[in-house]
Amino acid sequence: MALNKVLLIGNLTRDPELRSTSSGQSVANFGLATNRVWKDPNTGERKEAVEFHNIVVWRRLAEIAGQYLRKGSKIFIEGRIQTRSWQDQSGSKRYMTEIVAENLQMLDRKPPASPSLGGQGASPFQPASPASPSLGGPNRDKQAPAQATPPQPEEIPTIQIDENQDEVKIEDIPF
Repeated sequence: MALNKVLLIGNLTRDPELRSTSSGQSVANFGLATNRVWKDPNTGERKEAVEFHNIVVWRRLAEIAGQYLRKGSKIFIEGRIQTRSWQDQSGSKRYMTEIVAENLQMLDRKPPASPSLGGQGASPFQPASPASPSLGGPNRDKQAPAQATPPQPEEIPTIQIDENQDEVKIEDIPF
């Protein structure tokens, strides 16, 4: 039995580069930085190491990455490791190891709604405001007592693309 599974949480080091293959499939590439923090057992000093990963996404997931991700975006990637090889112009064999993303979650909070979003006031990333008290009835000048509402857990949208699926319906996108 073998397993090739990668889970990463990090920040984009550059904007996704979106292009199409000769057969018309979308592909996007971008860099992802992850860091590891530990305490040196000898000195007690806090240490940090950063790793840089090359990420590749295909088809509709590539289009979504190109549209919504930017340098600095925090994301969760689930995928597999792939190493490609080729000969460069001088005839030397070159290798590149990259992560082929099969699932992607955006971890940044979406900024407040803007006019470019078609005037939609509510954002799926922020809880809706409590309903206003009714304006009808004899006590309409009195303000309803404020009720404390417990904080709601934030849902993180997940995008999963099936390799056999050619198209994603707009209704399937969680944002």
